[in-house]
Amino acid sequence: MGKASARRAAVRVGRPPKEFAGEVEERILDAAHKVFLERGFEGASIDDIAEAARAGKPTIYARFPNKRALFTAVVMRDVVSRIEQFAIDVPTGATVEERLASAGATALDFTLNSERMGMTRLAIAEARRFPDLASTSNRTARERSTEMAARLLGAMAQSGELATLPAFAPERLSTTARFFLDLVVVPILFQALFRQDLEPLRAEIGPHVARSAVFFLAACRNGGVT
Repeated sequence: MGKASARRAAVRVGRPPKEFAGEVEERILDAAHKVFLERGFEGASIDDIAEAARAGKPTIYARFPNKRALFTAVVMRDVVSRIEQFAIDVPTGATVEERLASAGATALDFTLNSERMGMTRLAIAEARRFPDLASTSNRTARERSTEMAARLLGAMAQSGELATLPAFAPERLSTTARFFLDLVVVPILFQALFRQDLEPLRAEIGPHVARSAVFFLAACRNGGVT
């Protein structure tokens, strides 16, 4: 075998080039996500994940020392990515209430994805096995979603009535955003955790966010969220 052929063989069987390392890790996490959703933590094996990822077990163990570490990485990536991937333009509407309702409905439509909800259910089901992961993922989800909602509400408050309300002042925006999520978004998400078929729940989104947005804005106008 010539030197060039030997080098090509070494690349094929050895550690992937540095520029592809992140791609390999993403492929492993994608495969693990799929296998964990299908089989649960207990039913999944590294062999299954290696086959789904088209990667050798040594490649997986070089990045994740065991199945627990891999599950932790999958859950945390899911928590962070579902919030970071969500993007919404400043909603439009004839009234402030309509714009707030539109923002809440868009967030819920994005979140009520069967795969996203499936991973959330799995993480909750494994809370006793992974108590630190449960608390960390919950805290991270709340912090990231609050930041996202604060950016959205801050953009909406650049002009108009919201700009005049104390609840939308920069120093209070994070608290206001958390109230918005807890009132408008969280109740539907909580229901979704206990429903396998999410389609009937989607029909409830419009009426719920409309009522909640009116209540939320009334509280803001009367200092109720400060």
